[in-house]
Amino acid sequence: MDKIPMTAAGYAALEEQLRQCQQVERPRIIQQITDARTHGDLSENAEYHAAKEAQSLNEGHIAELEDKLARAEVIDVSKLSGDTITFGATVTLIDEDTDKKSVWQIVGEPEADAKKGKISITSPLARALVGKKKGAQVEVVTPGGAKAYEVMKVEWK
Repeated sequence: MDKIPMTAAGYAALEEQLRQCQQVERPRIIQQITDARTHGDLSENAEYHAAKEAQSLNEGHIAELEDKLARAEVIDVSKLSGDTITFGATVTLIDEDTDKKSVWQIVGEPEADAKKGKISITSPLARALVGKKKGAQVEVVTPGGAKAYEVMKVEWK
């Protein structure tokens, strides 16, 4: 059973999702099933079947979240430091083709969200960055082709 690295914030977000599924969604779905049962014949009751499907999906999500939380290895990024990029680092990059600046934090898979500037430790960009220092040139092969970046800053937030 492999450990899943994640930040404390990522762990807290998973706990909140689990709480939402168990304490809000589960009772709501049970009520939908109860209501649908009162409508008569269950074999032809679309509301009942939809509610049972929602229950199945919710229980599957709960099991997945519980598994991730059980295997979580929480890493306190605030206690990390140094100039070498590792898990938890926030890295400022300059695209060498467009001079566009981008900032990424390297996090665990469950908390990765490109829209929020968080990339998974297993992503091609993160794998290329790990072990590098400020000023390093990094080339990443992406689905859209090879991209070249320069590491401008390494921070720990």
